[in-house]
Amino acid sequence: MRSYGQYCGLSRSLEVIGDRWNLLIVRQLLIAPARYRNLIEGLPGIATNLLADRLRDLEAAGVVERRLSGKGSIVEYALTPWGAELREPIESLIRWSTPLMLRGPDGDTFRPEWLALAVPALLNTRIQHRPTATIGLEIGDSPFQLRATPAGFEVGLHDGHPLDATVRAEPGYILGLAAGAITLSDARAAGLVEIEGDESVLQAVFA
Repeated sequence: MRSYGQYCGLSRSLEVIGDRWNLLIVRQLLIAPARYRNLIEGLPGIATNLLADRLRDLEAAGVVERRLSGKGSIVEYALTPWGAELREPIESLIRWSTPLMLRGPDGDTFRPEWLALAVPALLNTRIQHRPTATIGLEIGDSPFQLRATPAGFEVGLHDGHPLDATVRAEPGYILGLAAGAITLSDARAAGLVEIEGDESVLQAVFA
C-alpha cells in the first residue's frame, strides 16, 4: 500500500481509498452488494485484473468483505460497517460535483443505477419536509422510483406499486432538478421533462 508518510487523517485515508477506481468500487457497493461480474458491468472501462487487485487491496484494508450469496457458494462483495461509513464523504463529493455535471454526459458512459446514490445525496440536504409519496423516475427504458423514508430519500427499481407522479427526462435534467440547479416549472416549459400525475408532489420534492 502506498504511503504518504504523513500523520494526517486525510493522507492515511487516501492511502486506502485514493487509488484510481477505489471510490467507484465503493460507489457500486453502496448501491448494493455485488458479484464480481456485476462490478465489471457497473464499472465501464476497468480491466478485470485491475478490479481484482483493487478488491484485494480494499479487502485487506477492511473496507470490503466477501460473503456467500443466497444458496450455494456464489461469492459477492459488500462493504464492511467501516467501509459503509464512506457514504457520507461520497455523497458530499456528489454534491460538490454539481458545477461539473452541468455540461451533461458529453460522451461519457452513464448507468441509470448511479442515480440511486446521486439523487438522494442531492435531495437530502435541501428538502427538509419530505412528502409521503412515491415518484417514478424514467430515464430511457429504466423505471425507478423515489420515495421518502425516515432516514431520507431513497431511489430503487420500481416495485410495481402505484405512483403518485412520474418524471421522464434525460439523466442530466433529473440530476439538475435534484440539485436545485433548475426548477421543475422551467424544465417543463423548456420541454426538458415530461410529467404525469400529481404535479404538486413533484414540486414538493424538487423545490
